[in-house]
Amino acid sequence: MPFARRRSAAIAALTALCFALTAAVPAQAERPGKNQDRRLQRLLESLVRQAGGPPGAIAVFRIDGRTVVVRAGAGDLQTGRLPQIDDHMRVASVAKTFSGAVALALVSRGRLSLDDTIAKRLPQLPADWGKVTLRQLLQHTSGLPDYSRSPEFVKIIQNDPHHRFDSRRLLHFVADQPLEFTPGTQYAYSNSDNIAVALMAEAATHERYESLLARLVYAPLGLRATSLPSGFTLPRPYLHGYAPTPTGFEDVSTEFGNSGSWASGGIVSTPGDLSRFIRAYAGGRLVAPWVRRQQLTFVDGSSEPPGPGRNEAGLAIFRYTTRCGVVYGHTGNTPGYTQLAVGTPDGRRSLTFSVNAQITPTIAPAVFPRMRAIEEAFVCALVRGDV
Repeated sequence: MPFARRRSAAIAALTALCFALTAAVPAQAERPGKNQDRRLQRLLESLVRQAGGPPGAIAVFRIDGRTVVVRAGAGDLQTGRLPQIDDHMRVASVAKTFSGAVALALVSRGRLSLDDTIAKRLPQLPADWGKVTLRQLLQHTSGLPDYSRSPEFVKIIQNDPHHRFDSRRLLHFVADQPLEFTPGTQYAYSNSDNIAVALMAEAATHERYESLLARLVYAPLGLRATSLPSGFTLPRPYLHGYAPTPTGFEDVSTEFGNSGSWASGGIVSTPGDLSRFIRAYAGGRLVAPWVRRQQLTFVDGSSEPPGPGRNEAGLAIFRYTTRCGVVYGHTGNTPGYTQLAVGTPDGRRSLTFSVNAQITPTIAPAVFPRMRAIEEAFVCALVRGDV
């Protein structure tokens, strides 16, 4: 998320500089199984060893009932242990698929409509935003100004990373701003969109968003290690997230609270749970067929950071068209973590690809293209089913 990259004035200044200066971390690779492509293992090791690369990485495949784990490097630099499938981690903007799942489940049940407007569901928000629809919010074509770029919000985060925000008032940071464009005419990724989506869901059901997640997403899919906490701590065990310093890495796993990202980026999950969720979500298990057809109407638009191949935006889902085929999913980034979670359109296969450093085109320009190419290689293995 954009605000999350601004840890503090000093750290933010170091981040852009130090990825190029950080020494490579030795890889501790899991020995591949008999059905596992050793090339994927070598690729993951090469990412960890690359100057400026993440301390650790873990990829989880679920293919036709099988689970295959590829991992390298350290999930905790103090102990040197490998990343684990049950390590808790911040999924960052992959959380937007969870708010999408809630909203689209409610649309499937007739509790919400994709054509419901802010004026109808959230009349307390600025009248100038009133014509924005749920459909536009889910597709990032709303024109809502991004609260996470608000100077006031950024200042609070810089001065007090553990600040406890009122998550349901995050849009107040930009309530004095007009729409950035006429709704439906452009694509512009905005963290405000999914805050409004969650508020619409609450308004339609008179139920807290956290409860809706539990009832409509966690319970049906058996997600027992996924949550939306408001504090800054992580359940143990967790994948430690790191930011570079001139002498190595700093543990930033608990640097920020979740209340400032909430429905836009606050979900905490594990590689195991996330892979189970994204397989179901990409396959349309949580929504009615007629809703899924509308969800899979795409416009040009990239996730943040860009996913592998060509990126197109649907309703709370991205289509990644790679050299090997199409997958659906989402990416995410926040201090200490970068995520890719995708599934095949038939819902039979999924891949989560998690690293414990923030790697984006602006923060780690020397590393990101390499990571994205490796992600595509893993997607190809997923599509072919040859792991």
